[in-house]
Amino acid sequence: MISDIILRNEQKIVFLVLDGVGDIPDKRFSYKTPLEAAKKPNIDKLSQEYGVLGRIIPVEIGVTPGSGPGHLSLFGYDPLQYDIGRGVLEALGLDIELEEGDLAVRANFCTIKDGIVTDRRAGRLKTEETERICAQLAKNIDRINNTKVIIVPGKSHRFVVIFRGGNLSDKLADGDPHKDGMPYVYPKPKVKEAEYTSNLVNMFLEKALKVITSEEVANGILLRGFSMKPKLPLFPDKYKMQAAAIATFPMYRGISRILGMKVIGNPKTYGEAISLLKENYNDFQFFFIHIKETDIAGEDGNFEAKIRVIEEVDHLVSEIWDLAPDVVVITGDHSTPCLIKGHSWHPVPLLVLNRKGETDGLSFHEKNSLMGSIGTIYSKHLMNLVLAMSAKLDKFGA
Repeated sequence: MISDIILRNEQKIVFLVLDGVGDIPDKRFSYKTPLEAAKKPNIDKLSQEYGVLGRIIPVEIGVTPGSGPGHLSLFGYDPLQYDIGRGVLEALGLDIELEEGDLAVRANFCTIKDGIVTDRRAGRLKTEETERICAQLAKNIDRINNTKVIIVPGKSHRFVVIFRGGNLSDKLADGDPHKDGMPYVYPKPKVKEAEYTSNLVNMFLEKALKVITSEEVANGILLRGFSMKPKLPLFPDKYKMQAAAIATFPMYRGISRILGMKVIGNPKTYGEAISLLKENYNDFQFFFIHIKETDIAGEDGNFEAKIRVIEEVDHLVSEIWDLAPDVVVITGDHSTPCLIKGHSWHPVPLLVLNRKGETDGLSFHEKNSLMGSIGTIYSKHLMNLVLAMSAKLDKFGA
């Protein structure tokens, strides 16, 4: 067991996760990817001097991962063994205290016309509008039969619904077509035992849709990620180091809490995120910094916006490196190509900066990652490599 040879030391590891950073060449931009087209002198200089490159596969070859499995895998948890629903991650990220038996659901406001979901994100509704509409829903729906309903707004068009009562099941299919231009769907039970919960949830939807029927943009609700709080090994116990997470969006704060990381602050800017890193640098051995905007740009198909995010992040990387961490990982949880406008199965580019002198001498982008010395590995094996580079793995065997 790898856990038997993990060593405790004070060497520092930083994971800078650019959500959805992976992309594919776009002929509109000279067959480059945003990572290749971006001007990122700090990242490329460090990559050439201290970096080894490769690619990671979040789940399995050809499998398109969600953000939950993508992050679990990055942190060394096999996503096929540990399946955590999106609802729980969002709920914990919003500081909701889940009770035993609670059913948590990730919800999106959407736009529906003539039974067709025309915009799954309701124009990326402003957070203030989501808060207003959620307040209306909560005022009108606090209970379905004997089940309590808790509605909590999140970021932009997202919110969380908690169903609190007995005999609930999370074995429900998503009430989400997952693409624009498709008919609206209601959650259906995956097993017979979930029929009661399915009926309960659909009663909630019918009431909720009546409350928001006059909304011009957010006149629909999509539900997905039905889940209950899981049990899994905690990161500090698994790797013998204290871990901190710096993330803004609820889902990523939630997964950090489930894994036993301490979520510090709630940064509004990248600069604030780096300030939090500096302020807490002496208290932890592992840091997870999450950047969401690369994924948003990819989902919007906005090549130029994705470039801008990468270039903004580049200004921060030298500040991270100047703190003298032993290993810095720059990668994503999955690829979100602008041409696809969504998550994809494509391997994710990986850069590992180290102070051991090992380097491929290459700048960082998808094409160079294909040639890197790490090769193409499963994300769940990345932590082993990082532990080795930070002298946290003892020799195995005699």
